Amino acid sequence: MKSSSVFMLLLIAVSIIASAEVQTKTARIGTTTVHYKIVLPKGYDPAIAYPAVLAFGGGAQTMQTVDITLERNWQNEAETRGYIVILPAAPDDILFFQGGDKIFPEFIVAMLNNYKIRDNKFHAAGYSNGGTTAFLIAASYPQYFLSITAFPGYLLRDTAANLNHLSKLCINMYVGEHDSGFLDLMRRQTEHFRELGLPVKFSIEKGQGHILSTLGGSGSARLFRNFDEAREGCSGFPTDDKGL
Repeated sequence: MKSSSVFMLLLIAVSIIASAEVQTKTARIGTTTVHYKIVLPKGYDPAIAYPAVLAFGGGAQTMQTVDITLERNWQNEAETRGYIVILPAAPDDILFFQGGDKIFPEFIVAMLNNYKIRDNKFHAAGYSNGGTTAFLIAASYPQYFLSITAFPGYLLRDTAANLNHLSKLCINMYVGEHDSGFLDLMRRQTEHFRELGLPVKFSIEKGQGHILSTLGGSGSARLFRNFDEAREGCSGFPTDDKGL
């Protein structure tokens, strides 16, 4: 009877390990508590190094917006493609680009210590305020990143140093054709990036406003194709202004 119970417990443990998982966690960075969620792929093995995305929510960048983008853009594809996705909320209700970025790069280092990430590099990504955050963090600490994907979003602080840092990363920018707040700004920034020879793909999503349904649900596969391409380098990325 005892051996049967032990066998059943082992079966349960194996099934938990083999299934995909979304975990809610906290990290202590200095005196700041950071709340975040993490998607682990199906069959997750902590001994294996996985490709990873550091993703950011839009709006107020709370755990509520983390949940929204987690379900819409990340969970299903991450689980099936074998990616880890980490989604932090802005600490102390301060947007990342208004001071919440104080947790970096220490938060990244903590994640690298907790999880085996392939080549110790992430793909930075996010929508709206999250896209702008992805630009900020990747441009500030490019040694930890392979690519930036903003849908939408843009580089808020286009200093010479940040632009130089971006030259090492593959850049993907998406915006809705009816997004009056972002379209012209992102188009102009893409032109500027290409004038500087930065590798950037720019897509105006037909029929879309600020929230891009074309990149949600099954459309989120496009985001992960960006990441797969970036792992092979940016050689196929445009560096001129054709098509703008």
